[in-house]
Amino acid sequence: MEITFLGTSSGVPTRSRNVSSIALRLPQRAEVWLFDCGEGTQHQLLRSHVKSSQLTRIFITHLHGDHIFGLMGLLASCGLAGTGQDVDIYGPSGLADYLKACAKYSYTNLSQGVKVHTIHESGLVYENEEFQVHCELLKHRVPAYGYRIAEKDRPGKFNVEKAIALGIPSGPLYGKLKRGETVTLPDGKRIQGTDLCEPTETGRKFAYCTDTVFCESAINLAQDVDVLIHEATFAHQDAQLAFDRLHSTSTMAAQVALAAQSKQLIMTHFSPRYAPGNALQLDNLLTEARAIFPQTMLAYDFLTYEIPRRQSVESPNLVLS
Repeated sequence: MEITFLGTSSGVPTRSRNVSSIALRLPQRAEVWLFDCGEGTQHQLLRSHVKSSQLTRIFITHLHGDHIFGLMGLLASCGLAGTGQDVDIYGPSGLADYLKACAKYSYTNLSQGVKVHTIHESGLVYENEEFQVHCELLKHRVPAYGYRIAEKDRPGKFNVEKAIALGIPSGPLYGKLKRGETVTLPDGKRIQGTDLCEPTETGRKFAYCTDTVFCESAINLAQDVDVLIHEATFAHQDAQLAFDRLHSTSTMAAQVALAAQSKQLIMTHFSPRYAPGNALQLDNLLTEARAIFPQTMLAYDFLTYEIPRRQSVESPNLVLS
């Protein structure tokens, strides 16, 4: 699981930061999932190592323009490219109507493979044999959802050599042992599958929470995740602005990570008011957050972060690109 930040500014783009979007690359499935799709996201994809031809799912948090204005352009380009790929889109009520209106008035024919799934309440959004995606309603000026992506635990590797040494014949018995079942051999010997398998590989988890002021829903989504991506639009001294606009400060993001016992916090969605040269800059937000939650870092456009398996890797492998 590899996360690439395609836009880390709030509200409007800047020279160095585009508006909100992150890509989750799943190499084992040759798939890419997007979370939000602000204006210019398709240009950011072209500048990154992420392949838009592998895009299969898009999860939208809410319908503010800096999170959806790039969606129609991306879908239209995918259609013009003739990829013919199916894309499932998940988001709040109104998203389907927005895309229909865009298609109608721009005379664009969306691919038949584009399907919009409207989220009406918190809970399970999507599930396959490897992943579950849950959402919860956050606290913002319009309905906004945060997402939790959980990779399912995988059985440990089956030790074929040990099975052969024990005289277990290959075939259906191997399947039962791989599932951890206990089998009885023709000679009456009972073998436990767990004795022939390495420890279970714990699935990786990450949460994506934006836009929101501090709330319990964000803590619920971030419980024990390997990575929490949380907005930090404002510095702590601008907390009143955060409360007025229902956004988070750096300290709010850190408090969510601490309360949820997250392993790593990556802050994003920064106000342009903290650009270089201003009295307060993003390094100040980082210092504020680390005073509460030391395992904090700042996102920037094209930052790539790989989430390792807990069992095999002790600390995250950061790839700068």
